Amino acid sequence: MPGRTRSRAAVRPTGRVRLALAALAGLAGAAALAGCADAEVFTGDKPRSREQTIRVVPHNGAHGVRADGRFEIRVPQGRLERVSVSRTGAVGRRHVAGRISPDGLAWRPAHARLQLGAKYTVDAVALDGAGHRAVRHTTFTTAAPDRRLIGYFSPQSNATVGTGMIFSLVFNRPVTDRAAVQRAVTVGARPAVEVAAHWFGHRRLDFRPRARWRPGTTITVQLRLRGVKAGPGSYGTQRKTVRYRVGRDQVSTIDAARHTLTVRQGGRVAAVLPVTAGDDENPTYNGTMVILERQSVTRMNGGTVGFGGEYDIPDVPHAMRLTRSGTFLHGNYWAPPEVFGGLNTSHGCVGLRDIKGGGPHTPAGWFFDRSIVGDTVVVQHSPERTVAPDNGLGGWNMPWGPWRAGSALH
Repeated sequence: MPGRTRSRAAVRPTGRVRLALAALAGLAGAAALAGCADAEVFTGDKPRSREQTIRVVPHNGAHGVRADGRFEIRVPQGRLERVSVSRTGAVGRRHVAGRISPDGLAWRPAHARLQLGAKYTVDAVALDGAGHRAVRHTTFTTAAPDRRLIGYFSPQSNATVGTGMIFSLVFNRPVTDRAAVQRAVTVGARPAVEVAAHWFGHRRLDFRPRARWRPGTTITVQLRLRGVKAGPGSYGTQRKTVRYRVGRDQVSTIDAARHTLTVRQGGRVAAVLPVTAGDDENPTYNGTMVILERQSVTRMNGGTVGFGGEYDIPDVPHAMRLTRSGTFLHGNYWAPPEVFGGLNTSHGCVGLRDIKGGGPHTPAGWFFDRSIVGDTVVVQHSPERTVAPDNGLGGWNMPWGPWRAGSALH
């Protein structure tokens, strides 16, 4: 994250409100928890260790995994309830077929050989021997073939996205000849609108129009990278058409000073929800952000983002990621109701009132159910600086002139 080493986190009381909150029955201690970082998720009682719950091979974060390497998901006791595995590679995102063994202890893919140059994402749900439910989210990346350039992109084909979506390609190796690579990627829209490219360094290429997309727009991306020389000894492999659609328009504005989130659909106010944003020491970024992903539940652990042992919440509900550095908009069941709409108490995330397990009729549940990837979230009146254009899909914070100037073709 440019200019900052610590990531964002969920709600915890600041010193000025800690004394008042301590008097609230049943909430002392719980309100001191916070977190905005991905890790394994545990619901119910926390197990003795992560490896004793759901074991995934290759390990989380592994790089350069061999195509013929071992891939399995296993529980030492209890049973796997659900396993979902996806692969993102040269042809986009694909479901990976597999099956859970009859005894429920293991999952293995239908095809033993992994695809080279791909990122694998694992989401598994299991019951341990004591009947406690556990959820684990891990990723690993296989080795890329020698001399091959692969662009990992989002969104995927056939997706329906919000009007703030920016098409983004991240390459597996630095691109020396950026002009040649950019010429091989075209992004068009119907109805027609000018779409401009912008490079962030030598690995990332984003595309967006001057203003947010019109609802109903169909976007077509042509990847014609196969055989394109990206640099010394590096050649593209992809030849693919990606087509997706822009859905209804939803823009949600967070006023950090007033502690409100105003949801507008098609320009009309659909709801005004009370929130708690970042405190004085860890204010929330200002600026325009885009929902990158949605998770019904996730674990947030301060130890993974530079906050030590200040918090570790195993089951944060209704979590929507806004930046790669860790800013989330999420449900919060541990803070007192008085916090929402009245105080900013987090490490930088924005919290909506919720219940443990995530309630469909809470403010957080209502907002989660009406949000999709690509929706726009704007933060105003926070003392923090504006989010960087390359932090998540923050490119809307860059004026059109400088954005177009980031193209390699002039």
